Amino acid sequence: MRRKDREVTDPNKIMNVIKNCYCCRLGFYDCGDIYVVPLNFGVVGDIDNLTLYFHGAFEGRKAELIKNNPSVGFEMDIGYQLQIADIPCGYSAKFESVVGTGRVSIVENFAEKVEGLTSIMKQATGKSEWEFNEKMIDGVCVFKLEADSLSCKEHL
Repeated sequence: MRRKDREVTDPNKIMNVIKNCYCCRLGFYDCGDIYVVPLNFGVVGDIDNLTLYFHGAFEGRKAELIKNNPSVGFEMDIGYQLQIADIPCGYSAKFESVVGTGRVSIVENFAEKVEGLTSIMKQATGKSEWEFNEKMIDGVCVFKLEADSLSCKEHL
């Protein structure tokens, strides 16, 4: 990270940023193209063993990319606030962000699919008491990203 003065290394603070985000952007490499998709997500684990869960369709570009090239980048951020100035180069922004890499895979195990969907609902609503019936679980593709690396940066 170039701006070491903005680097966040406290695991609790990093998890706080992640748990306050509502959107995670996944970046896939697709035969010379880059494909970035914003997604709702759920969090399980901690900084040393971070898993992010997502849901989507069983088919489509995202599903094919997961099957063919599971290495991804991800980004999430909170608190963006433009800081105005009198001259163009004086403008700046306040933010907190997490950027990382990992491997994404489709979840096949029923119990893990429930765990993943529950984590997504908790991230979106703050509530973790949800019931899913078998039809719901079978009707949605759940996939997970196991983070290999991440960094956190803030400009407050």
